[in-house]
Formats: sequence, C-alpha cells, structure tokens
Amino acid sequence: MQARSALFDLYGDYLRARGSRAPVSALVRLLAPLDIAAPAVRTAVSRMVRQGWLHPLRLASGPGYVLTPKAARRLDEAAARVYRIGRGGWDGRFDMILLHEPVPRPEVTRLTYLGYGSLSDQVWVAPRPSDEVEPALREAGVGFDRFSAAHTAGPGIIDRAWDLRRIGQSYEEFTASLHPVVKAITPRSTDEEAYAARFRLVQAWRAVLFADPQLPAALLPPGWPGIKAAGFFDKHAVRLRPAADRHVERCLHDAARGVRVGFSET
Repeated sequence: MQARSALFDLYGDYLRARGSRAPVSALVRLLAPLDIAAPAVRTAVSRMVRQGWLHPLRLASGPGYVLTPKAARRLDEAAARVYRIGRGGWDGRFDMILLHEPVPRPEVTRLTYLGYGSLSDQVWVAPRPSDEVEPALREAGVGFDRFSAAHTAGPGIIDRAWDLRRIGQSYEEFTASLHPVVKAITPRSTDEEAYAARFRLVQAWRAVLFADPQLPAALLPPGWPGIKAAGFFDKHAVRLRPAADRHVERCLHDAARGVRVGFSET
C-alpha cells in the first residue's frame, strides 16, 4: 500500500469528519498498522503539500496538516462514489465530450475516473455528466466541445466505450480477495485489527470503482457482479466501522497526550 494513497483514504474516510486535520504523530500511528513506515508517511505528506492537497499548521498536539479546499472537494466526491450517495435516476441521455486533440495520459486517467469511456482518442461519453470534467480539461489546456445526446440507432456504445467483462471480473476478484481479510475479524479481534482490515477493504473497493463508470442498471448485463460486490462491501464496511472509529479516536487522543508529556513525532 502506497503512503500517499493511504493518506488520501485516511483523510477521506476518517479525518474529513474530524476537522480534516491531524498531527503528524497521529498520521504515523494510523498508518503503522498498514505496514507504512514513518519516513514514508513524512515523504508522502511533503509531496501532498507541494501538490496542493495538504496545508501545514500548528495544532495544540503538535505539527499537523489540514486538507486544502481542493482536496476536501475531491475527497467528498470520492466518498459519494464509494458509498454511492446522491445518485439519481438515469434520463436516457449521454454526456459526450469531443476533444480538439487527444489528451495526455493523466487526463485519460481522470476522464476514466469520472466515468467517461472512450469511443476514440477524441470522443468520450458518460451516462451522467460530471461537474469536474470541464475544469480538468481546461487545466490541461485541451480544447473541447460538449453535448448531451440520446442514442437512437446503431450498435450499442456500451461495449465500445467500456470493457464490462474486465470490470465485472475486477468485482469478482475484489470479493474473493477481501473475503478472508474481513472474515478474519471477529468479536475477539482488536480495534486496530478491525481498522486495518476495513482500511484495506475501502482502498480495494475504491480501486475497483476507479475503472467502473457505474452505469445505470438499465445498461448493465444480467447478473452484474458489481451488485453482489457492493452488498459485500456495504456489509463489512458497516460492521467494522465502530471498532475502526475507536482506533482512530484513540490514536488522535494518544497523539495529543504524547505532546503533553513531552513526546512528539515531527
């Protein structure tokens, strides 16, 4: 697990609801159960500051970092996707982006994450419009035209724009690989063990969603594996949440107590 990715998940899943900030000592302690060493945490934090995701500040419990507004917006959007919040019905129309030139690889990755599939290097479609697509393309300096269109005739665009077979297989692999991780957590497990298992569950789920446009049910094939995988994720994310929250609160409390008794990690 990469430190930078883990920090995004830590802030998004736990610290966003706790003021979007934490001391360095707490960040180190919270990533330790994931086998991420303190030097890697500090390196990742420094990189995120340079990239405009975190801002340094002095907390009562010592040096710390708070999310920037840009990071808070990105994490809120990611949380809505992970927990499937605010998804309305489908109106039968596609959002179509016609690029004036092919986009660089980072923008391809961003378009994919936002739910867009490629019909060609310069034609992208999504079942729902994203508010982030235009700022992302403008920031990359790529010209584009945008249309809302209904598909009325000809071969379906779904299989052309997205590899549903591969995406479905990713959901099946997610369930198979995470099943032993979450099943290992019983009432006799520690809060730290539950936290680590839930962290891995959420990060793996986010990775699967990265490549899934989350098509409306009307456009999905029968027996879509994503439905079963979502039920699996929801069940265990909820089950492990109380113990995980207790571990986070304990780490934050201990970090503050460590400063008072003269110990801090900077």
